Amino acid sequence: MTHVPHELAEEFPDKKDQIHSLNENDAHFSKLTDEYHTINREIHRIETSVSPADDGYEKQLRRQRMAIKDQINSYFK
Repeated sequence: MTHVPHELAEEFPDKKDQIHSLNENDAHFSKLTDEYHTINREIHRIETSVSPADDGYEKQLRRQRMAIKDQINSYFK
């Protein structure tokens, strides 16, 4: 199984410019994207066995990533 990171540009390909603009002009949005990237990188390290972790922790991180992604998505509605 290939482990591909879920980068925001891939998750919201039609919103790349809007993401960039919001990161520049909205502190809360910028904080959300920073948190998303931090959690996303940790999940990727776990998936690729760079940072071993138990399944419960990985599931918790995935739930956090999804919650943040939902908050980011709310900016586009």
